[in-house]
Amino acid sequence: DGITEVLAHRSDSLRDKFIEIPCSEDYDSHKRFEGCTPRKCGRGVTDAVITREEAERIRRIAERGLSLGGSDGGASILDLHSGALSLGKHFVNLYRYFGDKIQDIFTEEDFALYRDVRQRIQQRIAQVFGISPSAMYLTKPTFFSRMNSTAAKTTHDEYWHPHVDKVTYGSFDYTSLLYLSDYAEDFGGGRFVFMDADSNKTVEPRAGRVSFFTSGSENLHRVEKVQWGTRFAITISFTCDPEHGIADPLL
Repeated sequence: DGITEVLAHRSDSLRDKFIEIPCSEDYDSHKRFEGCTPRKCGRGVTDAVITREEAERIRRIAERGLSLGGSDGGASILDLHSGALSLGKHFVNLYRYFGDKIQDIFTEEDFALYRDVRQRIQQRIAQVFGISPSAMYLTKPTFFSRMNSTAAKTTHDEYWHPHVDKVTYGSFDYTSLLYLSDYAEDFGGGRFVFMDADSNKTVEPRAGRVSFFTSGSENLHRVEKVQWGTRFAITISFTCDPEHGIADPLL
């Protein structure tokens, strides 16, 4: 796998770690939005935006939602915006499938915490990249993921392939991940790996840690296969294009 450098160990408590890297040309093939489309690119990690206690509360939201379904393979997703929930080898719409029962699973407080956490992450990204938070829009897919060592049953379970978010999703300009469990304590494997030409740069998940980066080819990445235990995270994505913006979920 080439040389691996650890950008963030689980045991570190990082206020702000940011590495600037030259932007790829991916942004040129999309409409540019002045004051938002990345001109400064890079990747950051912070343990100072979301507390561990908040991460645990968010993880409980994910656990409750995912307890309604779950993939037959090793990767399950829950998207509170679209309602997409892994169920067996397919996805169902949580809101349609469970109807009014949803009120028994999630509370207004859950959704308020989710919004608050999302806004703080958005503000931190905007601050680091020198843009206005109001120029960025939440975009899809923004989702919870639960990964374990169960063998993949469909291509949706194969989360470990290297990819570029801007190439995969088009609308993404800034990607963030909020980790909801601890590497080497709750699960083994499952580290986040930036794949650079000269070496791999690895982030070890820790509950409350936020990893964020510009979404172009300058940040080719993958997730290692989870070897044991369960890894929870939430991917929160932002676009500069208001036409691709989505609203916060409402109960």
